[in-house]
Amino acid sequence: MKKMEPNSVDMVCTDPPYFLDGLGSDWDKKDIDKKGPSKLVGNLPKGMKFDRKQSANFRQFYTEVSREAFRVLKPGGAFLSFSSPRLYHAMASGMEDAGFEIRDMLGWVYTQSQVKAFSQDHIISNDKTRTPAQKDALKTKCQNWKTPQLKPAIEPICFAVKPIEGRYIDNFDKYGTGLMNVGPDTKVGDDYFPSNIIVTDDTLGLDKVFLVPKAKKETYNTHLSVKPTDLILHLIRLFTLEGAVILDPFMGSGTTAVACIQSKRQFIGFDINSEYVEITNRRIREATTAEVQ
Repeated sequence: MKKMEPNSVDMVCTDPPYFLDGLGSDWDKKDIDKKGPSKLVGNLPKGMKFDRKQSANFRQFYTEVSREAFRVLKPGGAFLSFSSPRLYHAMASGMEDAGFEIRDMLGWVYTQSQVKAFSQDHIISNDKTRTPAQKDALKTKCQNWKTPQLKPAIEPICFAVKPIEGRYIDNFDKYGTGLMNVGPDTKVGDDYFPSNIIVTDDTLGLDKVFLVPKAKKETYNTHLSVKPTDLILHLIRLFTLEGAVILDPFMGSGTTAVACIQSKRQFIGFDINSEYVEITNRRIREATTAEVQ
């Protein structure tokens, strides 16, 4: 981003590394895949360790990212950034520290997810300080009690904007940013106004909010967490005009690029993982071919 011109993009939309279990600014997928269990809290799977430094480190890192995002965005440009619920506050604080106005938190709600809480039976069984009888008694006491981690069903998205120049109408007329699209392509259901909740399952009874299917990964896509293209499409259409330039500084497997192609926007993206760059390029070629046809 430091090589980009100031006030040159209309929107930043990204899903950054969350600093969970070492996913920091210098993360490497191969290193993460090779990692053993986390050491801080028992035998946790990757991405579930608890470290008080995570929040501070993530906030510092994302403040630096947000400063560059602030610089390259046009006045009134939207900054949409995904996060984990546990570290959302650090991300939003970093964005605010960089000068952004935090306007809202969007919630991407889904029903299919992995339960991360676990029982204590295996820890009790390996406890050398207790007798077999004491272990059995403690297991009975801990029955139906798991580590304090609710089943994830929401992914927060911080919606921030770079302050506008003058009035909204003047800013929109000059830059094409600062206002929100509530036309037919962003309204949902029976002409409902766009809300800050986006669901993936209509059985939730939330038919008045935007419904987006779960991501369908191509067989060659090895990305750890692919976002649905329709989800990114909705966000892009809410805050940008056709022809707008969208930046994704953590491109991953290229969902933002695909969404831009499908919505007639331009895109700029970066990623430090060469495997993901190859996947992104392939998805861009396929999406471009599909649009031509």
